[in-house]
Amino acid sequence: MDVLFFWIALLSTVAVLAYHRASLTMFSALIAALLAVATFTDTVGVVSWVLFLAVALPLNIASIRQQYLTKPLLKLYRKIMPEMSTTEKEAIDAGTTWWEGDLFRGTPDWHKLHNYPKPRLSAEEQAFLDGPCEELLAMVDDWHTTHERADLSPEVYQYLKDKGFFAMIIKKQYGGLEFSAYAQSCVLQKLTSKSMVLSSVVGVPNSLGPGELLQHYGTKEQQDYYLPRLAKGLEIPCFALTSPEAGSDAGAIPDTGIVCKGEWEGKEIIGMRLTWNKRYITLAPIATVLGLAFKMQDPDGLLGDKKELGITCALIPVTTPGVKIGRRHFPLNVPFQNGPTQGQDVFVPLDYIIGGPKMAGQGWRMLVECLSVGRAITLPSNSTGGIKAAALLTGAYARIRRQFKLPIGKMEGIEEALARIGGYAYMAEASTTMSVGSIDLGEKPSVISAITKFHMTERMRQAIIDAMDIHGGKGICMGPNNYLARGYQGAPVAITVEGANILTRNMIIYGQGAIRCHPFVLAELQAAGLEDERAAVTAFDRALFGHIGFSISNFFRALWLGLSNSAFSASPYADATAKYYKQMNRYSAALALMSDVAMGTMGGDLKRRERISARLGDMLSMLYLTSAVLKRFNDDGRPAQDLPLVQWACEDNLHKAQVALDEMLDNFPNRIVGAVLGKLLFPWGRTLRKPSDQLDHQVSRIMQTPCEARSRLATNLYMTLEPNNQIGLVEKALTDILAAEPIFDKVVHAANKRLPFFRLHEVAALGLELGVITEAEAEKLRVAEQGRLHTINVDDFDPLDLAADKSLFDTKPKAKSAAA
Repeated sequence: MDVLFFWIALLSTVAVLAYHRASLTMFSALIAALLAVATFTDTVGVVSWVLFLAVALPLNIASIRQQYLTKPLLKLYRKIMPEMSTTEKEAIDAGTTWWEGDLFRGTPDWHKLHNYPKPRLSAEEQAFLDGPCEELLAMVDDWHTTHERADLSPEVYQYLKDKGFFAMIIKKQYGGLEFSAYAQSCVLQKLTSKSMVLSSVVGVPNSLGPGELLQHYGTKEQQDYYLPRLAKGLEIPCFALTSPEAGSDAGAIPDTGIVCKGEWEGKEIIGMRLTWNKRYITLAPIATVLGLAFKMQDPDGLLGDKKELGITCALIPVTTPGVKIGRRHFPLNVPFQNGPTQGQDVFVPLDYIIGGPKMAGQGWRMLVECLSVGRAITLPSNSTGGIKAAALLTGAYARIRRQFKLPIGKMEGIEEALARIGGYAYMAEASTTMSVGSIDLGEKPSVISAITKFHMTERMRQAIIDAMDIHGGKGICMGPNNYLARGYQGAPVAITVEGANILTRNMIIYGQGAIRCHPFVLAELQAAGLEDERAAVTAFDRALFGHIGFSISNFFRALWLGLSNSAFSASPYADATAKYYKQMNRYSAALALMSDVAMGTMGGDLKRRERISARLGDMLSMLYLTSAVLKRFNDDGRPAQDLPLVQWACEDNLHKAQVALDEMLDNFPNRIVGAVLGKLLFPWGRTLRKPSDQLDHQVSRIMQTPCEARSRLATNLYMTLEPNNQIGLVEKALTDILAAEPIFDKVVHAANKRLPFFRLHEVAALGLELGVITEAEAEKLRVAEQGRLHTINVDDFDPLDLAADKSLFDTKPKAKSAAA
């Protein structure tokens, strides 16, 4: 064995062991065995053994390693570790880590992913979707709701209360429906497909609000009183967190609760004097009970030595003297009930604190724990319902609407936008279903909820923009028959609430993900915070050297997967999806490596390098969304018809992951490190491409053609054919047009001239005159013409109908002049 061969064998052994994440003991044993063979062949001598033992012994003997390596490193770590506020710590501690943790570790276990059970509706939940949901939606006229009344009708509100729509989250013992998170998501998607106002009104009480907080933290007395009343609709709740000064930075709320003595029901008690000024509170104008977040202070020490108790949540009847409530905001012409509330020195008992006095100062923890669940349900579900509705309607419209003597959906420019909508619709359903499924498995997915909230609302915004572009004039003219405009107007609302998307992308997804999902960072932070020095050193030693091995492994994994373009990587299936699993392995390893490099080179400064954090978050997000797509395909039985949708979504996501990594390397603060890593991670350049034109064509065909794949995109949408349901009407028009086309062609052939595909009633008359079609076929042409005109026409109004202030118009008949 010559020296060169020995070094090649040594490096190969290290690389293979690191790739497979072998233990330190295994590393040491195999390197020792290799040295023994090399010594036997006179390739190495005593010096090599001395160097090996000088490194191996201290690392393998725990007492030596901890005393001379770990202890000094722990001291250094405590000096340089980033400072974390109490609210940051509570946000990180909230929730659990699920599949995103596997993605962050660089070695996704695909069998584990596919073994997660597919969410399913119970018989009771399915009956609710098929019964009360259908009945409710038949009652709603969205134009009447949004334009004429600027609110749901009293009849609709009463139906919501009577049928338990506000009580989906409340347990049955209190009279609620106790639906699964998946069922709640299905209900919200169905409601959104007809009315954003309706889904918003239903979604909020079942998300972050008093009902959720009471069930988890309320006292028995609070639960026994409020939860049955909430379930019956006797109480309408809202939750007041956001204020003009504290929007996304909810921890900075200026609202206060001062502990003091005061009179309550004729007796002097210790209570709180509350002062608040809140904005953007959904359901506030119609609420009967106000959930309130404020900073609690005890300046006179009436409760103990602590003066600043922290954020606290209380439940206050709006009839309490001093509570101001009732006016409305007007959010972008989507008039769900939303408004301000104020109070000045409102005195209430300490028992109004959710959970009682013992929960004083625990409000932020309560909020972030509940938000980790609620944020994964309401906005992602509403957005998913909106994207799917846009996909069905736009696909049908593109097939019905003709320009230049052909359906516009056959034009390549239209196909590009259609494919984007269709791919997003498939992905949205997949990611929302997977995320709410994790909640039903007992998880509180704080990182996943941030990913799905951000990306579903962003995809919804892009999908509705694409849909508007395709519809053109049909999309921009408001009226009862415009099924896009309210979604287009309301898209920024979803982008803004429950954590603005810029904040969510730049700070929350990776800010929480890096610590929650990394297998060692949180353990290192926790170890450094231990007061018992011996326990701290032991815990830090375990985390630190685990972290070092993890980083070495990710380096060699990323190197090999980059060099091989993941060709030899593992995939659970050897079909058209195999390449996506393999690329996921590659980018998962790259994410793990870049995370360690970023934290190692920037330390605490990474928290302030928001664009680096955002791009790392983008990589994690794209990996999660692609996982959801692959899981949905598998859960659905891997239907071949759906493959173009799967391929489009995977290729779009993975290309976005590549762009995020590329841009991060180009902008890495340490330019040398960025350049070196660029060569390591992209040895053959940027190999991933966006979905091809041919794939766009295949997806757009699915969206315009009734088929099983298209029907699966319509899952849990309101498809019923009734006068106020545009999806039902446009779907019928599509079916009628497709049935009419062969009859039209028959008439054209008989007439021996090229006729335009409109005025189909005239074509029907011609066909009867020529004797080439039956009366039944002629009727099909007439019906198709009615549906075609309904689909492409737009509404028009008397000017007076559009005026908010009709007094500005002189509606009295003018007297005729004598000359006249």
